[in-house]
Amino acid sequence: MGGGGTLISVYPEELTFLFELDKPCYCNLKVVNNSEHHVAFKVKTTSPRKYFVRPNASMVQPWDSCTITITLQAQKEYPLDMQCKDKFLIQSTRVAASTDMDEIPPDTMLKNASIEEIQNIQRLKEERDNMLQQNQQMQRELDVLRRRRSRKGDAGFSLTFAAFAGLIGVLVGLLMSLIFSSPPATA
Repeated sequence: MGGGGTLISVYPEELTFLFELDKPCYCNLKVVNNSEHHVAFKVKTTSPRKYFVRPNASMVQPWDSCTITITLQAQKEYPLDMQCKDKFLIQSTRVAASTDMDEIPPDTMLKNASIEEIQNIQRLKEERDNMLQQNQQMQRELDVLRRRRSRKGDAGFSLTFAAFAGLIGVLVGLLMSLIFSSPPATA
């Protein structure tokens, strides 16, 4: 999301959590100040009870960066289709170098006309579950192949192969009889 003229960039653009039931999972987000000014930012989410964001507000010096840790709280069930529609909003604004984050009024981000908002769509991936699903799919395919093979018979040779071998045998026999047959007797 680093573009010309933006106060901040956020990396990665899409958050990926290695999801496990009943365990919290973490993801780091890097906020980069692309300007020569001090920038204050605040992180908001559509699901504040599901996530801890630390720091959820801070200030970044010119051309510097800050790492934010986002913690997805332990969940009791998998999200539908393993897709999550939760979103994060990062609001930023220029501030004076002497600004103390505790002194910034809560509505500063809303009032300031130079606010930049960067949305970071978060998506859950459950690698273990995906691998298990792939393994089960491959097992089903292997079972189908085994059943197909057992239906064809256990002889090991197909009817076409047997017919071809028989034809070759007849041709070789004919050829040998022609070669080894005695020449006709002349009187």
